Amino acid sequence: MLLGGCQTVGDTYDRWFGKSRESRKPAELVAIQPTAAAKLLWQGSVGGAERDMFFPDVSGKVVYATGAAGQITGFDVSSGRQVARIEAGQRISGGVGSGGAMVLVGTAKGEVLAFDNNGKSLWKARLSGEVLSPPVMQDGVVVARAGDGRIFGLDATNGRRKWIYQRSNPALSLRNHAGIVVERGAVFSGFAGGRLVAIALATGNVGWEAVVALPRGTTELERVADITSLPVIDQRQVCAVAFQGRVACFDLLRGTTLWARDMSSVAGMAADARYLYVTDDKDALIALDKTTGASIWKQDKLTGRGVSGPLAFGRYVVVGDYQGYVHVLSREDGSFAARIATDGSAIGAAPAALTPDSFVVQTRNGGIFAITVQ
Repeated sequence: MLLGGCQTVGDTYDRWFGKSRESRKPAELVAIQPTAAAKLLWQGSVGGAERDMFFPDVSGKVVYATGAAGQITGFDVSSGRQVARIEAGQRISGGVGSGGAMVLVGTAKGEVLAFDNNGKSLWKARLSGEVLSPPVMQDGVVVARAGDGRIFGLDATNGRRKWIYQRSNPALSLRNHAGIVVERGAVFSGFAGGRLVAIALATGNVGWEAVVALPRGTTELERVADITSLPVIDQRQVCAVAFQGRVACFDLLRGTTLWARDMSSVAGMAADARYLYVTDDKDALIALDKTTGASIWKQDKLTGRGVSGPLAFGRYVVVGDYQGYVHVLSREDGSFAARIATDGSAIGAAPAALTPDSFVVQTRNGGIFAITVQ
């Protein structure tokens, strides 16, 4: 148990990278009959993540990535050639975010650092706590989330505070790297206690608040029901999943509940035109009908392997695990279509799409691997 401004339990770093291995024996990898070929396009390195988790960010023809030491590298999407190198000058805990000609990272000291593509420092802004997730820039506003749950809207030209959103936290919560999603002029984010909130990007005003899960149980540990991953948004709905709670979808404009069902996840989910894919807290990958929440299939042969959040990738769903394997599953029935190894260290963050034919993963040791499936 870690102690802070409020108590935090089950640090998701341990869930993916360490202590969970001691309490639950990982499943052995089963032999598969490949129906597709996963091939490495290129690879690079940005330095280890240490106790945090980093998400590569794709901006046009460049994918940016960073490690804890503070070196931010831009790779050409197609070739992996290094096209940018930025020295943050301090240790990084959250990143990378980008927008236009701006690259953004966050620090354990609670600062958001903004650079241009040539590595020139543009500004820095102080938040109320460590920054564990990538800042996001849209429509002249940089949105960043502090580890205490506060969300800040900053002026993209100078980093000055435009607005702040805050809410009270329960006595116990999960230390996690859940960030924010900006869509259609609104900021969507999940919180401790199972709440999902929509905030106006320009003003910070609350549009609506919805209940994904309510705390249950008799002890504080049993009552932890936090949203620790990004919400998923499509044209008409936004969906989120909570630890020890539910997965639920809501009307994007009004926040009214469309459907909900019991499920627990810290890793998160993804969606395509038909299905919602969730990595549950037992490392099973589950496909649900996006309209009704009905079960489609479940792949449970990766139990205990610290499975990442999924990426919906054409005809496939892609996840990583604690040994650095990338697993490619059929979206139709969850069967294994392909598998490829990286550097042997954990893949905590969900894979990110590079192009319609390729995606990228980042490992705990700082490896950047671009992969295609044929």
